[in-house]
Amino acid sequence: MVKLRAEGTKIISKGIKWLVQIYVVLSVMYTLNHFYTEYLYNDLDGNIIQRNEPELETQIPLSWGQDRLSWKSHSGVYDYMTEEFFLSKVFSESMQPSHVIPYYFRAQEAPNEEDITITTLITLDRFSVFDRLATNYKGPISVTIHVNDDQESRDKLINALHDLYNNNPYMKQYVDVHLVVDKFERQFNMWRNIAKFFARTNYVMMLDVDFHPCTNFRRTILDSPEIMEKLRAGNTALVVPAFEYADLIEGLYYTTFPRTKEDAIELVNSKRLVMFHAAWKPGHGSSNYTHWYGANELYKVTQYQYQYEPYVIFPKHSIWCDERFVGYGANKAACLFELYLSGIDYWVLPNDFLIHQTHEYLESARRNERKFNKKLYDHFREELCFRYARNFIINGEWETPKAHNLKETCQKIRGFTQAIKYFTKADK
Repeated sequence: MVKLRAEGTKIISKGIKWLVQIYVVLSVMYTLNHFYTEYLYNDLDGNIIQRNEPELETQIPLSWGQDRLSWKSHSGVYDYMTEEFFLSKVFSESMQPSHVIPYYFRAQEAPNEEDITITTLITLDRFSVFDRLATNYKGPISVTIHVNDDQESRDKLINALHDLYNNNPYMKQYVDVHLVVDKFERQFNMWRNIAKFFARTNYVMMLDVDFHPCTNFRRTILDSPEIMEKLRAGNTALVVPAFEYADLIEGLYYTTFPRTKEDAIELVNSKRLVMFHAAWKPGHGSSNYTHWYGANELYKVTQYQYQYEPYVIFPKHSIWCDERFVGYGANKAACLFELYLSGIDYWVLPNDFLIHQTHEYLESARRNERKFNKKLYDHFREELCFRYARNFIINGEWETPKAHNLKETCQKIRGFTQAIKYFTKADK
C-alpha cells in the first residue's frame, strides 16, 4: 500500500514539473510577443511600417526607426545616427516616449518649392472631413495622424487610413502622411511641428482640418507678384478670415457654403454667417472683419493681441510651436504669438475666406485643459519677451523693424525696461 502511494506521488510530481515547464515556456513566449508588439511596432501585418517613398541614398534600409541618417565630413569620415534617435531630439519637448513615422505615405507628385502646403493634424474621427479637404484643395498637404498605442486602436486606424488613401486619387497625388504612435492625446503643437517639419514647400498654412476653404486662396497668392514678394521677404504671414454659421446646423452642409466674397457678405448681412467664435472676440477680432467687408487689397493687422489665433500662411523657415502646450487652450495662440514676436507681421487677404464645418466638442476636457494652459501661457509670454529681446540686442537687430512687434507687445511686462537696459549695457 505504501509502495503504491509512493509511485502515485512520483507520477503526480512528474505531472506538476511538466505543467510548470509548459507554463514557463508559454510565459516566455507571451512576454516576447508583448515586447515585440508594444515596443517595436513591427507586428501589424506590415501596415505600421508602410513607407512608399523611394529609398534615399543617405539611408540604409533597416527595421522601422533604425534607418541610419548618414553624412560625410570634409575629412571623408562617415557619421550616422538612427532615424528614431534623430527625431527624439527634434521633438524632445513633447511627451515621451513618442514614436514618429514620417512619410508613412508620400504624395506621388513632388510639389514645387514655391507652393503652399496645408499642414494639419487629424484623428480617426476626422477622416471624412480630411477626405473633403484633400479633394477641395488639390494642392500639397502634410498631415500628422495620431495613433493610440494599443493593438486594437492601431489596427482600426491603419485599416481606415489605407481605405481613405487608396480611395481618393487626390490623396495619393498630393498628401504626405506622418504618424505619431504613443499614448498621449492632444499633443497639438507637436503634431503641428511634425506636419511642418516634413512639408516640402517654402510656405505652409497652419489649418484646422474642420475648416472648408471656400475660395482658391492658393491661386490668389501664387499668382500675385506683390503677395509673393512679401512672403519671400520672410517677414509676412497671410491671414485667411474664418467664419461660422450662426445656426450651427447650417455648418453641417458644406456643399451649400458660399464660394465668393459677395455671397459671404450677403449671408453676413442677413446674420446667418458670423466671425468664427464670435462670442470670443479676442480669437479672431484682430483681423478687423468690418474692414474686410469693404477691402479690395491686403491690409495689415494693427490691433494685435496675444489671444489672436487666425489661420495663416507663412514661410516654413520660421519659428516652431512650443510643444509644452498639450491639450486644449492657448496652444495655437502661443504658436502665433511667438511668430509675431519673432518679427512677422500679419496681413489679411481681402477676398478669400474659410468656413467652419460644425462638429461636437469635448467640453469637459476643454474646460480643464484650458485652465492648465492659461497658467502656462501667462509665464510663456514673459519668457518669450525676455528671450527674444536679448536675442535681438545681441544680434544687432534691436533698432531694426524686426524688433517692432516685440517692443510694442512686451513693454508693459514688469521689469522689462530694466532688463533691456541690462542687456544693452552687457552687449557693449
